Amino acid sequence: MVGDKVKKANEEFRASLEKVQLPILVLDKKWHQLFQMIGKNEAIVTTEEQVNHFLREQGRLNQEIKELKKVKSGLMEQIVANMDQLDGVEPRDGMSKVIDDNHRLIEEVNQKIEESSDQLLEVPVLLKEENEKLMVFCMDYCFDLLKANGEKIEEIGNWIKKIRIELKKNIIVKQDAEIKNQEIYNYMQAFLGAKIIDVFDLKYEEDGTVIDK
Repeated sequence: MVGDKVKKANEEFRASLEKVQLPILVLDKKWHQLFQMIGKNEAIVTTEEQVNHFLREQGRLNQEIKELKKVKSGLMEQIVANMDQLDGVEPRDGMSKVIDDNHRLIEEVNQKIEESSDQLLEVPVLLKEENEKLMVFCMDYCFDLLKANGEKIEEIGNWIKKIRIELKKNIIVKQDAEIKNQEIYNYMQAFLGAKIIDVFDLKYEEDGTVIDK
């Protein structure tokens, strides 16, 4: 029963993600700044590597297709040039072979372009999946840290509150003791006289007794 609820919650969460235009996280400078500050767990590191892999693969395939199209264009130009040379002329064996080779090479290039294009169609889907996984791992990790820091903040806040209460109590106790000391000293001085009190002051100072007057 609990498993069904969790599964349903995950499905609803995934459905919500589909409505959000998620940027490629590893291309964002703020992403790297965040994890320079808090570090990464193993899930984030592994998934980030996968995202980077598919980004590199996407770039490689785009470059490969671009270069293949350039090669194809060159071969076609050669065929046209050779055909122009043969216009109205009986084709020579060597020239025909060049044209045939160029046609064969164009077919091979077309096959490679098709294969690379098929792969290129798959890469964005895989990239999107890994990027979403990376985002989920990131959110889980960050919210765990936020929760742990929140608990620490609350714990320290409670300690500070307790210390403040104790501090206020001790300030009152200290002030009360100071007032009593002053009153005791004043009464002693009143009925014993200042000279006798001065003698006792010297005695207690020599003994190391601190009397707040």
